[in-house]
Amino acid sequence: MKLFSFLISFLFLINSNAQTITNYTTADGLISDFVECIDVDITDNIWFGTSVGVQVFDGTNWVSYDIGNYPGMAADNIKVIRAMTNGDIWIGTDYGASRFDGVDWTTYNSTNGLNNNQVYSIDEDDSGNVWVGTHAGVSYYNGSNWNSYGYPDLHWSGVNATAFDETGDVWFASPLGGITHFNGVFTPYDTSNGLLSQNVTDLIIDNQDNKWIGTGSGMSVLNASNTSFTQHTRMYIMPPPDTLNPVVDIAMDSYGRIWAAIYVGYLAEGGIAYWDGNQWEDFHVSDGLVGPNVRGLAIDSEDNVWVATSTGGSKISSISTSTSTASIANVEVFPNPSYGVITVSFDENFKYIEVYNILGSLIHSEKTNSPNEVELNLSHLRSGIYHLVLTSEDLVLNQKIIIE
Repeated sequence: MKLFSFLISFLFLINSNAQTITNYTTADGLISDFVECIDVDITDNIWFGTSVGVQVFDGTNWVSYDIGNYPGMAADNIKVIRAMTNGDIWIGTDYGASRFDGVDWTTYNSTNGLNNNQVYSIDEDDSGNVWVGTHAGVSYYNGSNWNSYGYPDLHWSGVNATAFDETGDVWFASPLGGITHFNGVFTPYDTSNGLLSQNVTDLIIDNQDNKWIGTGSGMSVLNASNTSFTQHTRMYIMPPPDTLNPVVDIAMDSYGRIWAAIYVGYLAEGGIAYWDGNQWEDFHVSDGLVGPNVRGLAIDSEDNVWVATSTGGSKISSISTSTSTASIANVEVFPNPSYGVITVSFDENFKYIEVYNILGSLIHSEKTNSPNEVELNLSHLRSGIYHLVLTSEDLVLNQKIIIE
């Protein structure tokens, strides 16, 4: 990886101080303040998994589901909730998983498909198959039949998350055994390969095929070629002397920014942080979060971030990204965001233009043959955040660019 530092940065604003945080508790209609998990469905309804059942919020009205009124549910103490692309809602409990089709709840447990009743995670692949991580491994459902993987293929059995890369390969996160890559063969990655911790709590894959791995000691990022790790251990500023940033949940917004929920139980301290491609920004209770014991994250279609905590739910209004039309050293980059084709105009005698991905790896480089303007076609790149770097004999400039 090529490391770089910059003397001057263009103006790129992500102003967390200007964000609006709205909190929801039992006083606002929640059936319980202990929100264990949260998700957003295809019509932007917010689904809360609580200690006493499920609740859905459409922005105005609340509708509740519990086992007393809906006996098809596995249990009321909801550990996992996931909204699927076909509109179904799945929940995970200590007594199995349940699917809600908008009318009825159907429960699956060790008697009719799951390899274990204790559900840790629920995820969906591009074909609509449902992957249920359990204490004994993972069971996946194609709409008709169940199949399972467990020990010894998953050498530490339990699965906290399942993710899918650009090739369709499957990645599993384990609470004790690191991560496992499955492409017909099971390949484990753990601390011996560079992972921060064996305790992996969540795993997502970004638009550039990097694997963001939440652990009990921080965030590890495995690059797209699966050859090296980058570590993030100080995403969220804890009070001294603590230096750990245990990750509880991870989400990604439409700009490719990575969001992490962080909580240290013995300090009763936690909050939310996001990676903008260059640095981490965080949100604390002092910024307006309803509580420090963050349990989960979800992001709606407008990039509002919904936070589950043990004292209610919070909504962080969408963090805008904007670029200045004013230039530094008479340099302008437009449009930004773009669909991949951008124009860079400048007066300075820049010799090279380089593009780096979110991890700092060089992915494009060319000489500037024109003294005033260069058009770059980056439409082959995946959507996300990149760094555009211009270099002259005595000046280096960096511009964050967004490809949609």
